[in-house]
Amino acid sequence: MSSRRELANAIRALSMDAVQKANSGHPGMPMGMADIAEVLWRDYLKHNPTNPAWADRDRFILSNGHGSMLLYSLLHLTGYDLPTEELKNFRQLHSKTPGHPEIGYTPGVETTTGPLGQGLANAVGLAIAERTLGAQFNRPGHDIVDHLTYVFMGDGCMMEGISHEVCSLAGTLGLGKLIGFYDHNGISIDGETEGWFTDDTHKRFEAYNWHVVGEIDGHDAEAVSRATKEAQSVTDKPSLIICRTVIGFGSPNKAGKEESHGAALGDEEVALARKELGWTSAPFEIPQEIYQQWDAKGAGAERERAWNDKLAAYQKAHPELAKEYQRRMNGEIPSTWESETHKFITDLQANPQKIASRKASQNTLEHLGSLLPELLGGSADLAPSNLTIWSGSKQIKEDPSGNYIHYGVREFGMTAIANGIAHHGGFIPYTATFLVFVEYARNAARMAALMKARQIMVYTHDSIGLGEDGPTHQPVEQLGSLRLTPNFSTWRPCDQVETAVAWKAAIERHHGPTALILSRQNLLQPERTYAQVKNIARGGYILKDSDGTPDIILIATGSEVEITLGAAEKLSTDGHKVRVVSLPSTDVFDNQDRAYRESVLPSTVRARVAVEAGIADYWFKYVGIDGKIVGMTTFGESAPAGKLFPAFGFTIENVLAQAESLLKPA
Repeated sequence: MSSRRELANAIRALSMDAVQKANSGHPGMPMGMADIAEVLWRDYLKHNPTNPAWADRDRFILSNGHGSMLLYSLLHLTGYDLPTEELKNFRQLHSKTPGHPEIGYTPGVETTTGPLGQGLANAVGLAIAERTLGAQFNRPGHDIVDHLTYVFMGDGCMMEGISHEVCSLAGTLGLGKLIGFYDHNGISIDGETEGWFTDDTHKRFEAYNWHVVGEIDGHDAEAVSRATKEAQSVTDKPSLIICRTVIGFGSPNKAGKEESHGAALGDEEVALARKELGWTSAPFEIPQEIYQQWDAKGAGAERERAWNDKLAAYQKAHPELAKEYQRRMNGEIPSTWESETHKFITDLQANPQKIASRKASQNTLEHLGSLLPELLGGSADLAPSNLTIWSGSKQIKEDPSGNYIHYGVREFGMTAIANGIAHHGGFIPYTATFLVFVEYARNAARMAALMKARQIMVYTHDSIGLGEDGPTHQPVEQLGSLRLTPNFSTWRPCDQVETAVAWKAAIERHHGPTALILSRQNLLQPERTYAQVKNIARGGYILKDSDGTPDIILIATGSEVEITLGAAEKLSTDGHKVRVVSLPSTDVFDNQDRAYRESVLPSTVRARVAVEAGIADYWFKYVGIDGKIVGMTTFGESAPAGKLFPAFGFTIENVLAQAESLLKPA
């Protein structure tokens, strides 16, 4: 029977070998955290390697994702579909072992980590989802949602500002099934962290309302086990276990030094470390006895069978609840969805209102909320402005079975937490702030796109139209940058009908985030035929047309559609054939078939004007280098919106002038 240290050394050996073969990576953290990981994964973690998607598994997050070989070693040793050949392909093209863990690449990886602190934020989201789903579905004697979330984090995660945002909220919410292991090795890329990181982490987390254990010796398996049991026993607040470790443990010359952090140890040092650890096996070879002790397939399958028995009893006692639980965990939309949303959108067009698209969004939420109990929303302390609360909203702080999260002023943390909620399953998370403050949330929004996380981001106050708050609050470049982000879908609707269609599209999008860009000011609702309403879902459509081939095409989004229609009316009166195209979602439009795109924006019509109160340069894609753009090329100003729009050229007269300049004979 191998000792715990020998079992942990299997992680160290695989990590050293993979990094050395790739000549790239981070061996220090896997070697330092191996003893902690051995205790957690062999004695406490509830999982099933033969079914990584088992609904009631414990979630394990490696927030310090640069140490990815720790996770890959654990997955390989416990029996996941990650063979030795993939470890040998560490950091190579199209392998299942990329440089940082990526969800969708490797079985058993719960989220993409690497940008420090965000895995911790995702873990908070996973813990919120577990508790909320359990409160909604568990019944006396039937706890079908009952699992823990574990997260490993390092000094870098603790230094990142997002850790303050999300850990503060986790403590406020009392997430008792969230347990963090802090690898306090005191080393980062620049060296010993005492020169720039001297926080009293114990007191800091106690102030957040966390239960704190330690410092403990992270290389003492019994101490780690005792700390884990203690953390599990505290159910009214999250727990942090502070573990003192030695980075690069076992490396005679590089342990405890930054040299082991982010580079291969070197062949000579790997050989010395093997000798130091007493590891005699060849590179990538693990003794069969050690494999047998690590193998979690049998125990995992038995745990899942026991849970399936619990689920069967639940189905018998609460058949309708069980059916709804399975629908939501499968990510299925209710069967009445299409008919209900069709009627809602049709009724909106038949009953025009001049309202802000943020208000139209709230009205849509009012309708969708009763159809979709899986909606779990929140705003970064701007609910009265974002209008993200509807009549059925219940705060999860007061009611654990609720559907609304007051995130506080934590845009970055909010967005990353919602990514975790999306990964858990059973919910469609939506978040909200002002569009300009996507800058605070930028990396988490980017991560949502990279991970294909189903999150809906409501961004209101979409332009200089918010007025007196001035350029600090007036977005200019944000809309363009969201559109340029791969796998990000962005909608800027012009009225209540387009807003409802945008929400519908966001709900139906399963493999990536959607941003809804909404106005503060009221928007005129144009007339449309049924065919035009139907074509909104295609991202762009002809809103107003002339007989025959148009002389000029005017393209607009959001609040600028109204002045564009006004300019088109004057051009038509002057005898020009004018087409107005509403383009609320450029990415959706770009994904339509060529024939449809050509029918809306025919390549034969080169005279084009785009009108949008965002960065102008984006629109050359649609108007061509010789087209005209009524857009922003500077930041805004502080003044009433009614004065700002004319000051920056967003008037019928200026759109008309730009169009006429293209229609003049050469």
